[in-house]
Amino acid sequence: MDSGFDVDQLISNLYQECKPLPEDTITLLCERARDVFSMESNVHMVRAPVTVCGDVHGQFHDLIELFKIGGRAPDTNYLFMGDYVDRGYNSVETLSLLLLLKVRFKDRVTILRGNHESRQITQVYGFYDECMRKYGSVSVWNQFTELFDFMPLTAVIEDSIFCLHGGLSPSLDTLDNIRQLERVQETPHEGPMCDLLWSDPHEDDKPGWGVSPRGAGYTFGADITQQFNHNNNLTLVARAHQLVMEGYNWCHNQNVVTIFSAPNYCYRCGNQAALMEVDENMNLSFFQFDPAPIRGDGQDILNKTPDYFL
Repeated sequence: MDSGFDVDQLISNLYQECKPLPEDTITLLCERARDVFSMESNVHMVRAPVTVCGDVHGQFHDLIELFKIGGRAPDTNYLFMGDYVDRGYNSVETLSLLLLLKVRFKDRVTILRGNHESRQITQVYGFYDECMRKYGSVSVWNQFTELFDFMPLTAVIEDSIFCLHGGLSPSLDTLDNIRQLERVQETPHEGPMCDLLWSDPHEDDKPGWGVSPRGAGYTFGADITQQFNHNNNLTLVARAHQLVMEGYNWCHNQNVVTIFSAPNYCYRCGNQAALMEVDENMNLSFFQFDPAPIRGDGQDILNKTPDYFL
């Protein structure tokens, strides 16, 4: 074990205090995490029971609240569906804790890539600025964003529940199509990898594919979801990416569920957050939670970043 890299102690310290890790520790953490992610497929296979989480967006104290509700790893298995950074005050600490848990409990914690795990997006929505403010150079941001390229894109729980950040793609009919993608790159502006991280289900009854108001990915109808699930012998698509006021939201005749795990998103949206528990018999339970008491560095980062599709 490298000197100063006691994973259990680092996890314990972060649970107790929201404090950035030293830069040399971040370097070792990113190396370890890259080795773990590199062994995982674009469609990572996950066993039940597992608790599925949506966006957390740098809201560190709410992540701690999430672990109070759901239990800590390894007592609880977790699957996080992306967007660990940007918007919140503590993206560095949030990402660091999740990566430490991944390195320590690699078979019990799954971490997928979201659309915010990107060089371009993080330069606009807060993570780049936070890294510069806390470390004084671009080095830590570079290491984290290089690591993002290795994160798996999707997961499947017990060959039944398909989990990803955004949504489906007109270029991808099967899980094997996804397995064949070259994921180790900055998220492209278009194409199948982009779609997985950016697409959204239609909110209405409109069938087929539509133009996304986000400017990336597509919108897709209930017919598209039904065909994809049928093609791949799936029962459900679980995804994140969209603010939902109750923390979770069913659509497409209960073939899609959106899970959002950042309560009072951007410290102003007033939403609840949720977790989805999948038990060993594949039964689903949802747990809603509210924000932790407000703490943090108190800097109003939100005034410095442009509004974006919430």
